[in-house]
Amino acid sequence: MLEITTCPTCGGKRIRRLRQDWKDEYQGVAYEVPDLEYFECPDCGEKIYDRSAMRKIEAHLPALSGSALARKSA
Repeated sequence: MLEITTCPTCGGKRIRRLRQDWKDEYQGVAYEVPDLEYFECPDCGEKIYDRSAMRKIEAHLPALSGSALARKSA
């Protein structure tokens, strides 16, 4: 995983690594990514995700799930 010490948006030095269940919504469909690790700046709220985190998000994204793809191609 990346090691980030400064927020790329505001320059804040208090950026921290978090590991928690992450919830979002895509086109009205709520979904959750369990145990996601990412960085967040407490000063401006910026969130930074490395490749591993993005792959994990994509794996849980309703638009990319097998059932959504099956419905789209049907």
